[in-house]
Amino acid sequence: MKLTTLSALIAAIEEGSLRAAARRVGVSQPALTKMVRELERELSATLLTRSTTGVVPTTQGKVLYERACVAVRELSGAVEEIAQLGGQMVGELRIGAVPMAVMLLIPEAVRTFSREFRDVHLQIREELYIEQLTNLRRGDVDIALGPIPDHLPPGEFHAEVLMPVTMVVVVRRGSPLAEARSLSELREARWVYTGMSGVTGYARRLFEQHGLQPPQVGATVNSTLGLLSLIGSGDYVGLMPRPLALHPAAAPFLVMPPLVDGTLDLSIGAITRTDTALKPAMRHFIAHLHRAAHQIGRIG
Repeated sequence: MKLTTLSALIAAIEEGSLRAAARRVGVSQPALTKMVRELERELSATLLTRSTTGVVPTTQGKVLYERACVAVRELSGAVEEIAQLGGQMVGELRIGAVPMAVMLLIPEAVRTFSREFRDVHLQIREELYIEQLTNLRRGDVDIALGPIPDHLPPGEFHAEVLMPVTMVVVVRRGSPLAEARSLSELREARWVYTGMSGVTGYARRLFEQHGLQPPQVGATVNSTLGLLSLIGSGDYVGLMPRPLALHPAAAPFLVMPPLVDGTLDLSIGAITRTDTALKPAMRHFIAHLHRAAHQIGRIG
């Protein structure tokens, strides 16, 4: 089983077209078709279902696709790491970050890192904290930047604390809810939870921390834009990092009620897998993250 044929299969499945896949890998369409058929003969299984509209993977094709993606990614990572150990700082770093890290830590860290290592491509994807560990496990990202979970599996992940962050309650500027003085006054309000469901979340954790029954879920969003839109345009209540609430993009629309019990203290960290050696470029990037966090703390 050759790496080139696996790459051809990956391209065919992701593109949904043999012609597009051939353009992607830089071969002719007959050549790519031959590669896929070689795999099918080797495995004695049909991997792609062909039609006039394109190709889709069979069940067997999906199994091989998932394993092939991991294999190609690991081999590419090995090539990059060997080059970096030899002094050639090249390759790619895939970074998953919560919105606060994207807005505060990432810009300064990328600015200083890219100035020093111009040939390392940084791929940054914004994601909610609940998705980060899953993406790390799958190998979709090399590092996750976000709140460090209380029960992070020590044998599976390693976390470096970068900076503290305080989560605060926010409402629409001008909302009657802005006059609330305690969480109990907001319990009957419509709360926006972040994630795929309202089963978990920092709002629930904040209420339980103060011995209060968590509020009902008024709406659930899985993006910062959705959170800002709902709270900024209606009588919803939400929880977000204080730096985000004070950011120029949010401050004109949001206000923090003067609650005596309305904050939740967390730590933002850099989380990596313990079973994967950190490439030199990654170690350098984490150092630049620490530098950016230090600068943020010094500013305010």
